[in-house]
Amino acid sequence: MDQSWQEIAKLLSAINVVAHPNNEPVTIEGITEGFRCIGVGTDAAVFQFLEAPEYAFKLYAEGKEGKLDAEAKVYDEIGSSFYFSTCYGATDRMLAIKYEHGITLFDCLLQGIHVPEQVIADVEEARGYIRKIGLNPRDIHLKNILLQNGRAKLLDVSEYIKQGNDFRWEHLKKAYEEYYPIIDSKPMPFWLLDTIRKWYHHWNRYSSSFDEFMKIVSKQISYWN
Repeated sequence: MDQSWQEIAKLLSAINVVAHPNNEPVTIEGITEGFRCIGVGTDAAVFQFLEAPEYAFKLYAEGKEGKLDAEAKVYDEIGSSFYFSTCYGATDRMLAIKYEHGITLFDCLLQGIHVPEQVIADVEEARGYIRKIGLNPRDIHLKNILLQNGRAKLLDVSEYIKQGNDFRWEHLKKAYEEYYPIIDSKPMPFWLLDTIRKWYHHWNRYSSSFDEFMKIVSKQISYWN
């Protein structure tokens, strides 16, 4: 079936994405035949049309138009890069992006799939490239990194126009270097990962020491393990 992404995007008109407070994932209202949801974040959900699987449609929640505009602008500035996908265009509700196969690092932890050191090196290279073109690599976390043929592909670039360092990548890198061997290739329960996510969101607002946070997390992991 030969359809342009604009024509396919119109088929998603029956779908509505709803955002929630406290950094909770969006929810999806409505059904559209022929699509599958391949990702859910705190601002948007991503859909793939089964008859044109080369496209991924990132449908933003109402009120998140600023993030949509920002991400479209960032993709335009990134251009062609091994570490990022390609944005074909945008509407007032969504981005049309090249579908990237792979599994997020979050799902790697859920399924016990080994995350090689090359992924960490790739993210460092990608961050260097983003800085070189005058942007700011932020909001890099487990759900925004794909493991693709042993390499890293970064998703969700909408915050790269913001100033400041949120330290999410630095914290994730440190956790990988110091604690990942404890859980490497062991499937982790969703409730545990989701609990850690919520703790981190709360800690990042009110605490000052990442080491203290990781001591609490490692203790919880040792109970589970």
